[in-house]
Amino acid sequence: MLRVLVTRPEPGASRTAQQLRETGFQPILLPLTETVALPVDAGLVLDAAVAVAITSANAVRHAPEEVIAALAALPCHAVGKRTAEAARKAGFLSVSEGPGNAEGLADSLAADLSGKTIVYLCGRVRFPAFEQELKAASVHVHAVETYDTLQVGYSDEAILERLSGQSADAVLLYSVKAAAAIQTLARRPALHRLFEKTWFFALSARIAAVLDDTASERIRIAAQPDEEALLALLRA
Repeated sequence: MLRVLVTRPEPGASRTAQQLRETGFQPILLPLTETVALPVDAGLVLDAAVAVAITSANAVRHAPEEVIAALAALPCHAVGKRTAEAARKAGFLSVSEGPGNAEGLADSLAADLSGKTIVYLCGRVRFPAFEQELKAASVHVHAVETYDTLQVGYSDEAILERLSGQSADAVLLYSVKAAAAIQTLARRPALHRLFEKTWFFALSARIAAVLDDTASERIRIAAQPDEEALLALLRA
């Protein structure tokens, strides 16, 4: 049974672990990042906004109820399926599901929203392309940061205990921060042997690029930047 290291934060890590068990893998939970809520003033929400954009389910999960309430009646544009589900669960009344990546969502919004203002629920750590593309199309993006992403530190002893002193066959990487963290772990003298033959499965080329000097011949990139494609790549 292949041992698969799951590096994403909770609650997603446990959900991924369950899917892995159901398909014959042995998951090992090692969250390398954690998400924490940021204080948000509901007064930051602009009356002039005509829509809401969300590129991360965490942005909805960590948003205060009063912020969601202030925005719930606006059209909500979610980056993909999982984020759309989170938005509906939070209370948004009209949610559209995007193509699965931030750039594609920006493309779909640019033409219709030129000259208008949208609220962007997001994290403090985020890829800038979404906002840059909309700004270039004269869309006014008002970013409301609802959460931050922090790196989780582990001692050598904690890693050895978590992996039972045995190598990981595969690692699932969902973020640049996690990829940087796993590369640092793999370079530690006490841990190096655990990752000598490990395959790395990345959600995107941007994430994989962090590992280019670690194990370039053992890196695979999902066809689409979503977990369904990532797990399909692992099974293949």
